[in-house]
Amino acid sequence: MLDCLCERFPAVGRGQWLARMARGRVVDGDGQWLTPETPFRVGLDVHYYREVSDEAAIPFDEVVLHVDTEVLVADKPHFLPVMPAGAHVHETLLGRLIRRTGNPMLVPLHRIDRDTAGLVLFSANPLSRAHYQALFRERRIDKRYEAIAPALPRIEFPCTRSSRIVAGEPFFRMQEIEGPENSETRIEVVARGADYWRYALTPITGRKHQLRVHMAALGAPIAHDRTYPSLRQRAPDDYSAPLQLLAKRLSFIDPLTGVARSFCSTFQLMHHDDIGPSQRPAMDIGCAGD
Repeated sequence: MLDCLCERFPAVGRGQWLARMARGRVVDGDGQWLTPETPFRVGLDVHYYREVSDEAAIPFDEVVLHVDTEVLVADKPHFLPVMPAGAHVHETLLGRLIRRTGNPMLVPLHRIDRDTAGLVLFSANPLSRAHYQALFRERRIDKRYEAIAPALPRIEFPCTRSSRIVAGEPFFRMQEIEGPENSETRIEVVARGADYWRYALTPITGRKHQLRVHMAALGAPIAHDRTYPSLRQRAPDDYSAPLQLLAKRLSFIDPLTGVARSFCSTFQLMHHDDIGPSQRPAMDIGCAGD
């Protein structure tokens, strides 16, 4: 196996593969450690954990809200990626949870942006994973977000934004274009202030950056959004202005037990001075316990 990896990935030195294997960072499809002496076999499923030298720690902690034999529900802070990408390998929600639980079989059933905080549902058991994946594919899960964005006094709420969203330029930025609609978001107002309102966003579909694109298109880009409508760079260690978007609630009927389950984020968005408690209507994004 060692010879195979060295031949397949010549940019990674033999010593680095040995070190990864010694730390249990190379496993098969069942999560079993692979050693340098493991025989090569055509069709063997091999997983390895890519490592980035001098990867900076992200100084915010996730919260595990629920874990059982089938699923794990985590509350992700702003700035922490869900999956390894680019310069983030060790400092990801998935990596942290695998180290924390000792379960290498954890797989996120959906994703939220690195800049977004809130709930992420993980499968903890490959044998039941398809049942929970179907919740998202068949839209049998209720995802509720909260956002702080400029006031939209000329729009009647609740409202629905539907449009066609496709990849734009640069590659990570999405855009609305003319054509058949492929995205839909329901938008409600939770609290009104002089300049900023607090919104409840319910994505009916799940396009990349959908909520951010839809709010910007309405003329209310989410507070501290550096991508929509303009593109502004942030230094890697600049945590001063988190995007004011929170995955607040997940609700679904458990496909194995038939029991209704609901989880609520423990994080709170920035409190704008002009959105005080006295201005909140009776409706709010309430969450029941599991």
